[in-house]
Amino acid sequence: MTQPFEGKVALVTGAAAGIGEATARAFADAGASVMLSDINQEAGEQVAAAINEAGGKAAFIRCDVIKAGDVKHLVDQTVEQFGRLDFAFNNAGVELERNKLADGNEDVFDAIMDVNVKGVWQCMRHEIPVMVDAGSGVIVNTASVAGLGAAPAMSIYSASKHAVVGLTKSAAVEYGRRGVRVNAVCPAIIDTDMLRRAIEEDPRKEEVHKNMHPIGRIGQPQEVAAAVLYLCSEGAGFTTGVALPLDGGYTAI
Repeated sequence: MTQPFEGKVALVTGAAAGIGEATARAFADAGASVMLSDINQEAGEQVAAAINEAGGKAAFIRCDVIKAGDVKHLVDQTVEQFGRLDFAFNNAGVELERNKLADGNEDVFDAIMDVNVKGVWQCMRHEIPVMVDAGSGVIVNTASVAGLGAAPAMSIYSASKHAVVGLTKSAAVEYGRRGVRVNAVCPAIIDTDMLRRAIEEDPRKEEVHKNMHPIGRIGQPQEVAAAVLYLCSEGAGFTTGVALPLDGGYTAI
C-alpha cells in the first residue's frame, strides 16, 4: 500500500519542537516531503536531519513569520526544492502573557499580535496563490481553545487566537471554489517543552492542567498532528472553515 501523502509536499512553521515537530514527523511518516521552518535554526535543522535519517524527505529554512520577505522566500523555496505545495500547517506562535487585561503591556500586545495574527496572515497570503494556481491545497492554522472562548489573564493571546479563527473562516469562504480548504486546530493544554518548563517552576500546575480537561489528562503533540493530517486528507474533503477543538472535552463544559 502506498502511504496516504506520498508524492505530496507539506510546509510546517514552528517546526523545531512541540506540535510543529510532531506534525512535520507525521507528514514525513505518511509519505510527504516536508519543508520545516522556525526561528530556532539549530533545533529545526536537527528535526529535519532526523526525518531524513529515518528515511523521510525534509529540508529546513529559517523563517521569521512576521517578515514578508522571509515568508515569501520560504514558500518560494518549498516550491523550488520540492516542486509543489499541497499542505501548509501555519503553527508558529507565541504565548507571553500572564496579566489581566488592564495590567497588559503594549510591547507584549504587539509581540503576540505580530506572530500569532500577522504571522499567520503572512503565511496564508503567500501560500494561497500557489495553491490556487495548482487548483488544490489545504491550509491548517494553529488557533487554540483560547480562540473559542475566554482565557483569563491571557486576553491578548485569546484575542490573537480568535483572530486566527476569523482568518481561517474568511479564507475558507473566499477560496473554497478555487480548490483550497482552510481549517484551524484549537488545542487545549498540550505536553510541550513550554508546559514542562512551567511545571518545573510550579509542580502543582500539572494536576491543575490535567483537571481542566474532562478526559483527565494533558494532550499530546502527536494527537494534534493526527488531527492536522486528517484535515489535510481526502477523508476531510468536505471540511473547510472549521475550528476543531482538540481539548479533552474542555469546551464541552
